[in-house]
Amino acid sequence: MQPFVLYNSEQRKKVEFVPRVEGHIDMYVCGMTVYDYCHIGHARVMVAFDYIIRFLRSQGWSVKYVRNITDIDDKIIKRANENGESITQLTDRFIQAMNEDAENLGCLHPDEAPRATDYIDQMQSMIGNLVKKGTAYPSTNGDVYFQVEKFAKYGRLSGRKLEDMQAGASERVDVEVEKKHPFDFVLWKHAKENEPAWASPWGKGRPGWHIECSAMSTCCLGNHFDIHGGGSDLMFPHHENEIAQSEASTGEQYVNYWMHVGFINVDGEKMSKSLGNFFTIRDVMDKFHPEVIRYFIVSSHYRSPVNFSDVALKEADTALTRFYNSFKSYQQAYGDTHVDTLDETLLERFNSAMRDDFNTAEAIAVLFEVNKELNRAVKEQQAEQAAIYYATLRHLTNILGLVQHNPDDFIKGKIEENGEVIQKYKIVYSIEGALSEEQIEDLIQQRQDAKKAKEFAKADGIRQSLLDQGVVLEDTRQGTIWRRAD
Repeated sequence: MQPFVLYNSEQRKKVEFVPRVEGHIDMYVCGMTVYDYCHIGHARVMVAFDYIIRFLRSQGWSVKYVRNITDIDDKIIKRANENGESITQLTDRFIQAMNEDAENLGCLHPDEAPRATDYIDQMQSMIGNLVKKGTAYPSTNGDVYFQVEKFAKYGRLSGRKLEDMQAGASERVDVEVEKKHPFDFVLWKHAKENEPAWASPWGKGRPGWHIECSAMSTCCLGNHFDIHGGGSDLMFPHHENEIAQSEASTGEQYVNYWMHVGFINVDGEKMSKSLGNFFTIRDVMDKFHPEVIRYFIVSSHYRSPVNFSDVALKEADTALTRFYNSFKSYQQAYGDTHVDTLDETLLERFNSAMRDDFNTAEAIAVLFEVNKELNRAVKEQQAEQAAIYYATLRHLTNILGLVQHNPDDFIKGKIEENGEVIQKYKIVYSIEGALSEEQIEDLIQQRQDAKKAKEFAKADGIRQSLLDQGVVLEDTRQGTIWRRAD
């Protein structure tokens, strides 16, 4: 294992990672609130931490990856009531959908995926400890609040100072009468009529959102662990509040390193239901292969804001297709043969990029260099060199979770659904009314018939017509094959 650096949000700089236990990393990532289908922002968090963990494990690190599920929340209660179903029916359905989306995106399962409702006792224990220590207080109506003024380091993650936030707080924050300070936050909510509730020392109620993650993370990983991650939108107040309540309860440092994934904008604007630019993962997968979505996410640095658009996804499809075309060309020439030898120079350049705060943009550039060398070696019939480059490219794409499908199926727009391989995607996304596989195969047959009849002009015309529509023909000893143009 070689050292690596990561950007620690709390320190606001890149620092060398030092594990608490040699060779091992404990990582907790804030997961989804399961009241609807996951959106493209969720996809970025899923994919980013997936390739980070894949890389760390490829380097010999042992990683325990925990990503929670919030299955009790105001939005969940509201949606279940609107649907006329139970909380469990709603959350079970969307947990299944979330897992399906993650699998389609090529994400490994977390080692643990704790559900908030399974940790109510642990949350109450932590709240009771905070009340006992005087850093939390029950209100007369059954709510329990954390008292931010009792935690001297409040604001250290987000860089906000409590005294600065107080200015004009009455205009920006709902100041409840029961609160001692405008920024005190709820740990336990008293039960309202027709809401799910659990018995507690403070009366029937349910946990606040922030305490859920503190209880689940410390139960799964201990009071003090290595890395906590999530979306940038969670830094304040969610992660700030996690630090306060966790450290006030345990008396230990909560987390050593904080990692935050950048925002996804849609056509230059922040994704929002109110703006009508909100897309679920499933919306996008109806039009684009899920691995194209993954490539779009992987190709940008995890901390950078990215602009999501059809144009960006079409560019991702074109780029990803280049790798699939190379894999197919190699396999046609030499079969799917494997060698153990990798190009050490290119491998180290890839690893070096990833060890620098998981710089996938630079790592992808290395992949294209390997791809170029692979194509050259295949064209020049350098079998030994081609095998090394093929093995190198397959190894590196595996680390990023890319090029995981049958090349011929991907190139032809096919995907497996419900155990059956179907053609779902257009051959070339940028061309309206793209040819179906059957139409292409029919034209190939017409071209072969024309060549047999020595109608070479007609055969050449068919080839050119297909090329104009983004379909490249290659005549091999096994017959004519086709692929999408790069």
